[in-house]
Amino acid sequence: MKFNLDRWLRLGWLCWLPVTALFFAGCASTAVPEAGPDLEQQVARFHVGDTVTVVFDGLPEQLQPHEEPIKEDGTITLDMIGSVKAAGKTAGALQNEIHDLYVPKFYTHLTVTVKTGDRVFFVTGEIKQPGRQIYSGQMTVSKAITSSGDFTDFANRKKVWLIRANGQRIKLNCDDILNGDAPDPQVYPGDQIQVTRRLF
Repeated sequence: MKFNLDRWLRLGWLCWLPVTALFFAGCASTAVPEAGPDLEQQVARFHVGDTVTVVFDGLPEQLQPHEEPIKEDGTITLDMIGSVKAAGKTAGALQNEIHDLYVPKFYTHLTVTVKTGDRVFFVTGEIKQPGRQIYSGQMTVSKAITSSGDFTDFANRKKVWLIRANGQRIKLNCDDILNGDAPDPQVYPGDQIQVTRRLF
């Protein structure tokens, strides 16, 4: 059988193509996921630890507002009706549910209003003023770091973690963000920004 060098070279090249593609795919940097409507909608929902205030109106005798942080099991506890699931619900959905638990079983007419206290995020690590920050809307990672006093001299700006309230971890290079070479992700209530320390 005649040895055909060109044929063997072509076959070898075809076999290596998938391997090469997998190698480069593995080396590619992961793009920062967009917030998207699902995450933005989740911001409007209550989370464990949020303080919920329930105000009652329309009764002959005024009831005192009920204020309580959402417990670890996602509930608050109200007089007469007991435990109510609050985590994962919007203020509108929660107040409708509370209304329906009271009316008509306990009251004929009742207006329920649900409010939330301050919503916060956290900036930790190599930051001059680490700690809790009030979420006031439209906050990005770079703005959050600036509002926390900026980086310390030991901060590793190329290794900053954005940890979403749902546990998702996103590794960021803040030098690229500040240079305009990478997106500056939005920060939402319950998120945590961790700035790591340089080795040298």
